[in-house]
Amino acid sequence: MIYTKELLHKEFNEVTKKDQSKKKETFTHRVTYLQSLKEDFDKNPKYFSNLSITSQQLQNLIDDWSAPKPIDAFYKRIFGVTYAEKKQQEEVEYMNLDKNDKKTETKKPTEETQSIH
Repeated sequence: MIYTKELLHKEFNEVTKKDQSKKKETFTHRVTYLQSLKEDFDKNPKYFSNLSITSQQLQNLIDDWSAPKPIDAFYKRIFGVTYAEKKQQEEVEYMNLDKNDKKTETKKPTEETQSIH
């Protein structure tokens, strides 16, 4: 079986629904799915030939989804900070940009007085 991006998304959405069907959301089905996907990838890379994904990227996903807070694990790996910390940084940057925009706004030019010749 050749894997496609659409198929991977469909299968991942199905296991996500299983994880979300409990009172408290879990990530076990997603981790198990990603682990089996990685095993398939390592054993039969030709089935993934039309996808630009590596074994390491799959392992990163497994590691992230295995963490107590997957979104924080992802943000720590990519940005070096948690999700909340990243959002706070972005908010500060946005506020600073907004302040700078207000400072650089120029006043409307006054009408030039016409001199009588």
